[in-house]
Amino acid sequence: MNCLCNSADICALLFSSGLRQTALIADNFTYRKFTQHSTGGDKLALQALIFDVDGTLADTERDGHRVAFNLAFREFGLNWDWNVELYGKLLAVTGGKERIRFFVEYFLKDYDMPADFDAMVAEMHKTKTRHYTEMLSGGLIPVRPGVKRLLEEARQSGLRLAIATTTTPDNVTALLKYSLAEDAADWFEVIAAGDIVPAKKPAPDIYFWAMEKMNLGPADCLAFEDSENGLKSSLGAGLKTLITINDYTADHDFEGALAVLSDLGEPGNACQVFSGDMRGRSYVDIPLLRQWHE
Repeated sequence: MNCLCNSADICALLFSSGLRQTALIADNFTYRKFTQHSTGGDKLALQALIFDVDGTLADTERDGHRVAFNLAFREFGLNWDWNVELYGKLLAVTGGKERIRFFVEYFLKDYDMPADFDAMVAEMHKTKTRHYTEMLSGGLIPVRPGVKRLLEEARQSGLRLAIATTTTPDNVTALLKYSLAEDAADWFEVIAAGDIVPAKKPAPDIYFWAMEKMNLGPADCLAFEDSENGLKSSLGAGLKTLITINDYTADHDFEGALAVLSDLGEPGNACQVFSGDMRGRSYVDIPLLRQWHE
């Protein structure tokens, strides 16, 4: 299957088709209260770290989700194949079910869509999640450099932890269990995942939801992302954000990020710095995060 579209083309299609995800500020979301969490002029101390999952905690996309999608397609008797290049372009669409629908609508013009297509997509996505979980349980997807160390440092420092992601809760808990620790899901006070908000990233809804559950505002937190859509989401929620890139996001626009790094780094294994001030450090630790938060 030949694909002539690039990521910019896909973004344009999303806009023109009305599929672009935007923040829907519903009455039952008290988002406005987060615009000014503090009283007076006092500077707030860092209280919480909020992490994206796919591409941020672990490099899950190319050799994880993509492979699982293809296995699901085969199980449904379909000859669809998302190669590395095509999948990179499809990542402009956030959400697995949304990605399948977009692929069919814009890349398979002659596909005879069944009447129960939405139900088929939902079942296909469940099948994909099963394959992905099996890959995780086999230890095929490790966390990225510095992730486990920083999470442990944060817990020891009394910082609260949360997750804000477009992937499903099952995907999140499986990754935490098999790639971090058996009880890793308990490390996070809030796991904001999947379809719990009206609009997915780049809308800020998922971050607002997580902060509401923690009774915190953006001035209390730092966010960790890996993509342009993720950064738009976190910045839209008012959060200072650290970016760790991956192969799919290296050429994204990260204007407004605190820093753009190859990864979080480890003692003796420095991260590569593309932008930002590391304050003389070679890896990200809690003291550096507190300085960035000031």
